[in-house]
Amino acid sequence: MDALRIVEVGPRDGLQNEKTVIPTETKLAFIQCLLASGLQEIEVASFVSPKWVPQMGDAAELWPQLPAEGSFSALVPNAKGLERALSVGVDRIAVFTAASEAFTLKNINMTIDQSIEAFGGVVSNFRAAGGTFIRGYVSTVVECPYAGRIDPLSVVTIVNRLWSLGVDEISLGETVGVATPNDVRSLIAALREGCSPRIQEKLVWHFHDTYGTALSNVEVALEAGFRAFDSSAAGLGGCPYAPGAAGNLATEDLVYFAERQGLATGVDLKALAQASRAILEVLGKASTSKARQAVLSRDVAG
Repeated sequence: MDALRIVEVGPRDGLQNEKTVIPTETKLAFIQCLLASGLQEIEVASFVSPKWVPQMGDAAELWPQLPAEGSFSALVPNAKGLERALSVGVDRIAVFTAASEAFTLKNINMTIDQSIEAFGGVVSNFRAAGGTFIRGYVSTVVECPYAGRIDPLSVVTIVNRLWSLGVDEISLGETVGVATPNDVRSLIAALREGCSPRIQEKLVWHFHDTYGTALSNVEVALEAGFRAFDSSAAGLGGCPYAPGAAGNLATEDLVYFAERQGLATGVDLKALAQASRAILEVLGKASTSKARQAVLSRDVAG
């Protein structure tokens, strides 16, 4: 059976912008429930300054308590963050830039050139320390909240530059959640033309669902042969630098859609629907996932 690879980003991307303080033990319980549902690749933390991202302030405390099973990763923005990550044994990291100069300046106070230069040092130092896996994020691959629409060729340029640093895969972030299938087709066409087959094999799609088009965009990517996607349980997340941007594509919706389309995910949808209960209660938020609502409603009716 054709298989879909899902990278769960809820514990990091889904929680990093929340104002409610989430205890470390609650995060750990969330991660354990996600693992129990069948999700194996989970981005759990970010080694950024607690001053700027308070929710990730316990990253060094969280990491040593993670379950033995599972494949965990953390976002690392700079040399200082890498030092902290290595001190607790992180062996899978992610670095991030954007296809928009304005967004990069707003998000990490660097130009695109500066960010890639900085990440070159992070990548080489991480490899020297024995790190096994590096993901590169490219945000705003379709539109920027400050600069407007992004030329697909700009995305291709950044993807190639990130790849040249020695990353293992690249996640394409549709940060604002405004893309429609035609936008995705245009980007795919540019990537096909401007990136080597090796790079294309290592691309992951990261859709937001602001206008409810995330699954339509997933379908386009699937039709083009891509099989790797980021998502967030219960649709948690959003972007503080993208006003009005809703959460990530909900993992429950992605799992339901993929399985109905004949793609194996290895995820128990019922268990996944239950996995975010406690974290949503702490946050005082409702899930945005239609599939989660349907599964839990069926349980109540039954």
